[in-house]
Amino acid sequence: MDTLIMVGQFILSLSILIVLHECGHFFPAKWFNTKVEKFYLFFDPWFSLWKTQKGETEYGIGWLPLGGYVKIAGMIDESFDKEQMAGPAQPWEFRSKPAWQRLIIMLGGVTVNFILGFFLFSMILWIWGEEFFPTENVKYGIAVDSIAFDMGLRDGDHILQIGDKDFSKFSTGTFASEIIINNAKSTKLIRDGKQLNIPIDEKFVGVLSQQANQKKPLFGMRFPSQVKEVPKDSPSLDFGLKADDKLISFNGEDISYYHLFNKVAFYNKDVKGDLVLIRNGSDTLSLAAKFDEDGKLGFHAYTPLDYFDTASEKYTLAAAIPAGIDKGTGFLMSQIKAFGQIFKGRIKAKDSLGSFISIGKMYGTTWDWQRFWNMTAMLSILLAFINLLPIPALDGGHVMFLLWEVITGVKPNDKFLEVATMAGFLLLVILMIYAIGLDISRLF
Repeated sequence: MDTLIMVGQFILSLSILIVLHECGHFFPAKWFNTKVEKFYLFFDPWFSLWKTQKGETEYGIGWLPLGGYVKIAGMIDESFDKEQMAGPAQPWEFRSKPAWQRLIIMLGGVTVNFILGFFLFSMILWIWGEEFFPTENVKYGIAVDSIAFDMGLRDGDHILQIGDKDFSKFSTGTFASEIIINNAKSTKLIRDGKQLNIPIDEKFVGVLSQQANQKKPLFGMRFPSQVKEVPKDSPSLDFGLKADDKLISFNGEDISYYHLFNKVAFYNKDVKGDLVLIRNGSDTLSLAAKFDEDGKLGFHAYTPLDYFDTASEKYTLAAAIPAGIDKGTGFLMSQIKAFGQIFKGRIKAKDSLGSFISIGKMYGTTWDWQRFWNMTAMLSILLAFINLLPIPALDGGHVMFLLWEVITGVKPNDKFLEVATMAGFLLLVILMIYAIGLDISRLF
């Protein structure tokens, strides 16, 4: 069921993006009296799941959910219809239209995707607002993981800045992206009451961008180990654990903060020992306790939401629109910078490359509409950006040749366009197969 929910969200999001992208080509083509022979959601090699003819256009749904297309008469595209291109140009064909009209038709898809992404980000902010933990509220500081420790961070640090960006909103993702994307060289923090500037080694750009590390949190919120509730059937009742007890140590090992408790629990499965705690705020007790075979004591703990207040930013519609555009623009710029880092060799391409498997997993196994629309907004902008790359067979490739024609007045011949489109198409297929292979290897 979890997999079905994840796949269902991905297919729905992809369908929305494909249909609207293709509408971006379809309607300008119609406005300029260009014949559109097919409009398909998903690809239909050999057969389609459904199709119907309306006027001059066949509408359908293919069986291969890797994209979609509109087949515009007189255009060299992934259909490679050589027979049609061999005949004389007809007035209703794409190749007969002025270069500026062809340019608008080709840019229509990415234009719709950019507008959709900005619109969705705006609506998300208007409907749900933005909830976050102000860093100043995380009063116990951070609890570091191994990579953050190697970077020079320590438990209890209070982060003030990462590079030139204020760390006012507690987010490990922001911290990592500033290092990977914006080349942050240091982080400013407070440790034991002293302000420090910790340099960040260049090697962590590569470390953090590795596929295996992308989902690892660099650090979390440090908060006390405190019992919130002891279930009625819990073994904790047998050794006297009670609600609101603050845990201090187990067999002499510090468990006063919850991340320390988890580490000790992991290495003490099915182990008996001396559990020291504070009760009623001042009484120190020692209990004979035992972790079960899963490393559990059998209580429900307090969480960061119990210790730290969140903040919410609410937006009117008028405020949400520019804020959504700004958020979408920020996401787009981060993708452009990431590509720049790949070309500089600071990020390995294979660590950033993923197929529909990687993307699908990002939707999660529960249906959350806010996350769904946020993912759809990001994918819409990402789809627009990728489609603008000057690769034949992508919209950007067609635009590149059309701009050449507009600037020089020389139209590339059909044979050249056919060969270039075929080469670009093969490159995309190879990249797709490689990405799928990477994802399958990651699963195992």
